[in-house]
Amino acid sequence: MSDVYVTLADLAKRQKYGGGIDDIIEVLSASNPILQDAPVVEGNLPTGHRTTQRTTLPSGTFRGINEGVDTERSTTKQVDDTCALLEGYSAIDEELVRIAGDRAKFRASEDDAFIAGLSNTAATKIFEGNSNTTPKEFLGLEARYSSLGTYCLSASGSGTDNTSIWIIKWSPLTAHLIFPKGTKGGLESKDLGLIPWEDSNNKHYMAWVTQFIWHLGLTIRDYRYVARVCNIDTSELTSDASAGTDLMDKMLDAYYTVPSQDLGKMAKTFVYCNKTVAKYLHKQAMNKANVNLTLREAAGKVVTHFLEAPIHICDAIGDDESTIS
Repeated sequence: MSDVYVTLADLAKRQKYGGGIDDIIEVLSASNPILQDAPVVEGNLPTGHRTTQRTTLPSGTFRGINEGVDTERSTTKQVDDTCALLEGYSAIDEELVRIAGDRAKFRASEDDAFIAGLSNTAATKIFEGNSNTTPKEFLGLEARYSSLGTYCLSASGSGTDNTSIWIIKWSPLTAHLIFPKGTKGGLESKDLGLIPWEDSNNKHYMAWVTQFIWHLGLTIRDYRYVARVCNIDTSELTSDASAGTDLMDKMLDAYYTVPSQDLGKMAKTFVYCNKTVAKYLHKQAMNKANVNLTLREAAGKVVTHFLEAPIHICDAIGDDESTIS
């Protein structure tokens, strides 16, 4: 259990020449733009969010003179999405902090790692979370779009080295992240100060402690505004799409499954893929006449767009998905 605590060896590896705490390069940090893209809305339940969806519409009746019409009604159903609690504690022995010299920077060096690590976990669970099999998690995208159909399209790959492309139109009416009613959205950090702490043998010592809390969930209020291209066999991708998946062709199929209804400025469409797909997408675009893929500036950065949707690389999307049928 000693490997869960910051040690003297860890301190030695963080000190710079001449003394003090060195700047740490976060080589383990992942690309998680989905956490910035998705709107975050307070849920209407203490445990999450309830959505009421229309399930049938009246169709009306063509009638003749002196004839009546059928009485009709619409029907609805309610869907509850629950949130999960992601939590962590950074606890550093008081004596170790004293030896470090720069208490604030030493603690911050460890707190930064928790922020990066919990962000990686949250982004991964937006895709892979499954409260059906792991009740402490929330229900992610893959579990919701887990069988082929109108909004889950196959690229005909096989085996266990597949990946997916996601097209999502985020908005408060379509799909968004949630946090329980009465709580706070986003990752909270609380400096608990110098408090008694227990080691692995339930013995106490004094430690500087930071608590990290994240109430997080996902709701798909209208399932039609998310589309998945699955079964992309990464081992068969080619630069000119002469074999394997023609990525842009499949993206066009998925793009046009999403309703074209104008939701105004509150709705934004994004494409998500991993680096493997992004690389081959770029190569395939260079090897054919292409008007669908463009480079545009957004927030001071040049971003590749598919039609009007920015393409964002998410490291949480793996290359190890099993075939979906």
